[in-house]
Amino acid sequence: MPGPKVGDAAPEFDLPGTGDERYSLGRYRGKPVVLVFYPGDNTAVCTAQLKSYSSEIDGFNDLGAQVLGISPQDVASHEDFACKQGFAFPLLADVDKAVGHAYGVVGPLGFYRRCIFVVDGEGIIRYAHRSMTGLTFKPSKELLAAVQATQ
Repeated sequence: MPGPKVGDAAPEFDLPGTGDERYSLGRYRGKPVVLVFYPGDNTAVCTAQLKSYSSEIDGFNDLGAQVLGISPQDVASHEDFACKQGFAFPLLADVDKAVGHAYGVVGPLGFYRRCIFVVDGEGIIRYAHRSMTGLTFKPSKELLAAVQATQ
């Protein structure tokens, strides 16, 4: 599962997402970005994880950070999931898993692993966590601390 490490430039991407928009890393240049790679919409752990980050969105906003959820489901699935759960950040569709491969989050069986990257305003990865099991997720306070450390 090779991929970029802390201190490396974050791979650029351009993906469709909720809100009928396209999202790129470059769009957020100058502000920290929290990339939340998750295995799938409407699954128990992913739902709990994204709801947790959504409930703490004011903390991310206070630090000027943008949270982006990324998984391999299509935009229609993301729209349904986001509508049901009321997430406060966009969900991006990496259907061909090209972005997942660029970040080293695709496991040996071709499934996304639960991974988080904090990218600073210059596009450098300042925090990276790649989960091997995906049964738990990093708490918001740890991610907020990682964002704060970029400033």
